[in-house]
Amino acid sequence: MVRRTIFVLLCALAGAGLFLRGEEFDSPVLLMGLAIGAITGGLILAGEYALQKASFGVIIGGTVGLAVGLMLTGLIEWVGSVIFDVETFLFHIGGLVFLLGLPYLGMVLGARFGKDQIPGTDTHAGHAAEAGNTKILDTSVIIDGRVADLCETGFLEGTFLVPQFILHELQHIADSSDTLKRARGRRGLDILNKIQKMVDIDVRIVDDDYPHVKDVDSKIVVLAKKVGAKVITNDLNLNKVAELQGVRVLNINELCNALRPVVLPGETIRVFVLKEGKEAGQGVAYLDDGTMIVVDNAKRCIGRNVDVVVTSVLQTTAGRMIFTRLKEEAEKEEFQVARG
Repeated sequence: MVRRTIFVLLCALAGAGLFLRGEEFDSPVLLMGLAIGAITGGLILAGEYALQKASFGVIIGGTVGLAVGLMLTGLIEWVGSVIFDVETFLFHIGGLVFLLGLPYLGMVLGARFGKDQIPGTDTHAGHAAEAGNTKILDTSVIIDGRVADLCETGFLEGTFLVPQFILHELQHIADSSDTLKRARGRRGLDILNKIQKMVDIDVRIVDDDYPHVKDVDSKIVVLAKKVGAKVITNDLNLNKVAELQGVRVLNINELCNALRPVVLPGETIRVFVLKEGKEAGQGVAYLDDGTMIVVDNAKRCIGRNVDVVVTSVLQTTAGRMIFTRLKEEAEKEEFQVARG
């Protein structure tokens, strides 16, 4: 920011110097020189910004197209001057049209050709992808919201790509007639807006689309392979499809499972018995991460904190279940065994 400000000031001073060269000091001339110099500096910085955002293919294609357009303009001007009377008003109008139109059309068509034909240069995230720190967010993980919490803690950083087709899907959900879907869609848009405001995260909306690919998950995988990015999701099907095609996946659900506290048989923990279990006399409690704890003979303890001893841990497709018994009962049993 400081560098750019100094550059604009220098441009303004240079403009003032050029306008006052050989002239006596004149306030209007000085102000005009300062203004033109500052405007010129601003236009140069705008060009720098545009070049930073443009891909290498767009720059090369646009430059070649501009050069071809200028050469065609010169050729047409030369042929026209030989055949027609160069003094006619119509000739000058036609020359102006060619001088402005052909270079512009050449630049636009060249940029489009460069974007489509030069491999690896048609995305806005090329440089970030090379650094291996680019990630693509899918719809489910945006709506889920936990990714924003991970970003706030600093465990996730870098460049996040959000394709336009993901935004369209979020907007479609947010406009749904179903109240629940509409709330989920709006939550997703709010989460995305929250992530955009974070300092360590660079959220980029990319226009890449693949009309020949109908499924949104498949489009995400194609884009990830193209830019060398990882996919952040909590969708099990997308997880499997991406891994089969060699795309790295960061699954939020797997991360949460890995961070769950380890509980071993024989360990004593304190829990709050919340409700009655399915079997007679059972009580049910939960850990902070939502893991269900089944407590034998704890129906009478509903609504109280009790100490329990872990007897076994069962891992299911739905998550973990921990089976326990009341500590006082376990101690009584141990005492009776010791006496016997």
